[in-house]
Amino acid sequence: MSDGIPRPAADLRTDRAHGARIYDYILGGKDNYAVDRAAADATVQVWPALPVHMRANREFLHRAARYLVTECGVDQFLDIGTGIPTSPNLHEVVQEVRPQSRVVYTDNDPIVLAHARALLTSGERGRTAYLDADLRDPEAILSAPELRDTLDPDKPIGLMLIAVVHFIEDDDEALAVTRRIIDALPSGSYVAATIATDDFAPEMLAKVRQTYHDHGETLRWRDREQSARFLEGLELVEPGIVQMHKWKPDSDTYEAVPDADIAMYGAVGRKP
Repeated sequence: MSDGIPRPAADLRTDRAHGARIYDYILGGKDNYAVDRAAADATVQVWPALPVHMRANREFLHRAARYLVTECGVDQFLDIGTGIPTSPNLHEVVQEVRPQSRVVYTDNDPIVLAHARALLTSGERGRTAYLDADLRDPEAILSAPELRDTLDPDKPIGLMLIAVVHFIEDDDEALAVTRRIIDALPSGSYVAATIATDDFAPEMLAKVRQTYHDHGETLRWRDREQSARFLEGLELVEPGIVQMHKWKPDSDTYEAVPDADIAMYGAVGRKP
């Protein structure tokens, strides 16, 4: 249903691939375009493990969210780089445990915004909101009415940075905008992040990066030391910074997965 508020026509940029839509296609979604499918198919040609990798990323989000809501008592979340909704979404995971949980979703892709408005609803006690903003503009996120009206700035917040910082190529910029968000969080907040790395298959993943670039999308690999800089000053939850499928796995599903098939570090840290 329309809310009656006029909005400018969205520029979906169907001439270039977008990470959220590539992700959607690989996970079996239908909210993608020919350029996204071409980028995904070309990437799978050089790296057949892409679907395994992307599913592992989604499952890390679920595990980290359950850990924060169950073990740490966090009941409000800021998810930057949401991507196209794929059930179970973050609010579904946390509200199953704590129905009063609140979530603010943030993404910069208009197609994500359109689907978020339609799909990211929650129960009577909890609440979700969606913010059309970019991690590169942290002030726009922090000053947004949707954030202020949904989350309590005096209570711990779970910041989810899942598969997003690799879309900012410049290291200084990526660190600066991420630290600005973290610095604004109250004490006792947590950060859950997955950070793209080519540490485990550099030659193959160099081809993946080139394929993304050829289709108009950014992809920046970072080694473990570079990845750790995003989490400086935080108290890391065991097992620390590891390949994301090795962070508190629910089962032995990924035991047989070669390291070369997973190209992200995963970690959760608490802000003192």
